[in-house]
Amino acid sequence: MTDGPIRVSNERMALLFAVMLVTAAGNTAMQSVMPSIGTRLGIADVWVSLAYSWSALLWVMMAPFWARRSDRRGRKAMMALGVLGFILSFALCGMVLHFGLDGWLSAGMTMGLFAIARSLYGGFGSAAPPAVQAYVASRTGRADRTKALSLVASSFGLGTVLGPALAPLLILPGLGLVGPFALFALFGVVVLVLLRTRLPNDDPRFAGRGEVMAAPFSASSNPRMVEEQPDGTPDELPEAEPQHAGADRLRWTDRRLRPWLAAGLIGGHAQAMLLGVIGFLLLDRLGLRGNPDAGAGPIGLVLMSGAVATLLAQWGLIPMLGLGPRTSTLWGMGLATVGIIPVATGRDLHTIAVGFAIASIGFGLFRPGFTSGASLAVSPAEQGQSAGIVTSANGAAYIAAPAIGVWLYSHSQWLAWGVMEALSLLVVVLCIFALEKDKV
Repeated sequence: MTDGPIRVSNERMALLFAVMLVTAAGNTAMQSVMPSIGTRLGIADVWVSLAYSWSALLWVMMAPFWARRSDRRGRKAMMALGVLGFILSFALCGMVLHFGLDGWLSAGMTMGLFAIARSLYGGFGSAAPPAVQAYVASRTGRADRTKALSLVASSFGLGTVLGPALAPLLILPGLGLVGPFALFALFGVVVLVLLRTRLPNDDPRFAGRGEVMAAPFSASSNPRMVEEQPDGTPDELPEAEPQHAGADRLRWTDRRLRPWLAAGLIGGHAQAMLLGVIGFLLLDRLGLRGNPDAGAGPIGLVLMSGAVATLLAQWGLIPMLGLGPRTSTLWGMGLATVGIIPVATGRDLHTIAVGFAIASIGFGLFRPGFTSGASLAVSPAEQGQSAGIVTSANGAAYIAAPAIGVWLYSHSQWLAWGVMEALSLLVVVLCIFALEKDKV
């Protein structure tokens, strides 16, 4: 007989919360300043967006690998690896951009080296989120697991609010626009030291499970996924049954997952295109191309409004209204189509911010909807594999969609908005005709 899961103390929970919070805040802070940095360097907008693509591709490839490895090698080790990848990526990105802005490197070389440094986050930073959630899932009982997983997942959402809010404040004398990179790398070092010294080593006995495990970047949860199933056993770990590893491997083409993954990929591309365009749109609409350093504030404000709206949807609307996966996905993408309109037509900061917030509420409903739908579609023993696939699907949208959106925007703004609207409406059609109806 095995011992029951160990309850995660408040101190350890705060540390796990900090791991997710710092990485999320750092990435959204970066998004606030990169349009201005690209303009200062004289780089075409599309090349700034493409600099993220290699990192996103690595995230898609590596997230499932790290999710499985955390079950074998221990969650603390994978968390430390992920935070170290974040630190190195941000420190090197900041260094490269600093030399580029000071004229020591050509603009092209600066963005090339930035893309390489950024790839460290996609390759190694993707180890942290699955490990954090698996650590919590495997060390809490059924009664506490949903609450604990929801708290950890919500830290990522809170980070998306803090990042844009802090970014303008971190543009310091001597550092300028690379200030957020340097300071968030420092924050990462603090988290890594605390992680290594304050979190005990773990001997993984349970595979992580639960709906939040399958949606690492949302605050959505579904208590049924935890309460209807018994706690894990050592036999659930991948190495315990190697003879079945190939036969039991969950695939992207699994008919249970196909419609949900299709909705997630299509809707994710619409969201990624909007996020890719919004910073450059604000520089143009507010007339800040000639003074890009002033763009970080408005861009951060709009990104923050979107993050708050997303949290409103995930922390408020979904629990309050009791929305199921299909309903959440359907209404979310419907709202997204509405919100894109004022973003496309607005000429002032207020109109664009309101439109972006409406669209973000929609995407905030959509993403937990499709992730929980994918989780509910498979068996309890397949939750870990489902988590890796959904994490990869979330990252897949950011490989090319932001750059495609910016390229379309630079050639024809209305074509860019039309493609975003078409993708959003396509998900609505999928919801109506292809997704399984919510169980009452």
